[in-house]
Amino acid sequence: MKALIWTAPNEMEWTEVEPPRPGEDELLIRVEAVGICGSEIEGYLGHNSLRVPPLIMGHEFCGIVEGTGSKADEFIDMGARVVVNPLLACGRCRSCTKGSPQLCVNRQIIGIHRPGAYGELVTVPVSSVIRLPDSISPYRAALAEPLACSLRAVRRAMEGYVFPNVVIFGAGGIGLLCAKSAKLLGAESVLMVDTNSRRLEIAMANGADMVINPLERSVEQAAAEMYGDKGVDVVVDAAGFQPTRSAAAALLNPGGTLMNIGLGIDATSLPVNHLIRSEINVLGSFCYTRQDFAEAVELLVRGAVTEEGWTEVRPLASGGQAFADLVAGQVHHGKILLDASGGRIG
Repeated sequence: MKALIWTAPNEMEWTEVEPPRPGEDELLIRVEAVGICGSEIEGYLGHNSLRVPPLIMGHEFCGIVEGTGSKADEFIDMGARVVVNPLLACGRCRSCTKGSPQLCVNRQIIGIHRPGAYGELVTVPVSSVIRLPDSISPYRAALAEPLACSLRAVRRAMEGYVFPNVVIFGAGGIGLLCAKSAKLLGAESVLMVDTNSRRLEIAMANGADMVINPLERSVEQAAAEMYGDKGVDVVVDAAGFQPTRSAAAALLNPGGTLMNIGLGIDATSLPVNHLIRSEINVLGSFCYTRQDFAEAVELLVRGAVTEEGWTEVRPLASGGQAFADLVAGQVHHGKILLDASGGRIG
């Protein structure tokens, strides 16, 4: 089969590799569509210690069941369309027994710890798949994983607030899905912040009520003019850099919540005394539970969240160029989805 292999920082190779074979509890999936995640861009650049080349990345995907292991054939039919939850948990550690598989001490992620979906075929545990109706677009289904991440983060951030005003830093794929999730969960207003004017245009058409480029205008001033005395109760940082984290802390009402989902940098200076005196809740969100993932799939199936208007589709064979374009800032959509079907979709 053909696969897109990350071989070294800034290098991808579309090449022939040995096709995978499913284990006894696994399925062989023919990939239809797979997304490019911001964490994969960091991996491509060599900035992510979890990803080690050579590696077939790709963890946001859906496809068709093409083969089954000896103990998996009774659970799903050949030819079924499925979406894959790439987060694999042990089910035995303290976090797993408490219902938090995303915090499993033995967790693995397809496309990081084992080969992912940047290839024509991939093997996955049968327990990781959710069957899809034939009516859903594969490009929409491939959004299940990032939507699950966003849905969980926003739901936790908005807990306890009634119709809050929400500010989101970063108008990439996760930021846009956070905006869509916030509106679905009852946010009164969503303000999105980004330094990319094209991304802000897309955000304005996809869930944001107002957008701000901090290079052109003060975010604090804009929020004050927009929200008045009600202020901002929830900030979601989907970027994760010093300027966004500092601005988020300054924006929030006393008693507000700062949700960190962006993994831009690690070490960050924060005004801790201000956070203490204002009783600001500082949270982090990583991945999702099985319930979050299932609910994300449900939202996509019923069309509450779609891929229309903010995604771009390119062939998987051209994925290396897509990564290079993303790094160079030459992509003008919120997210790139790669077509692994060889043109069969549609």
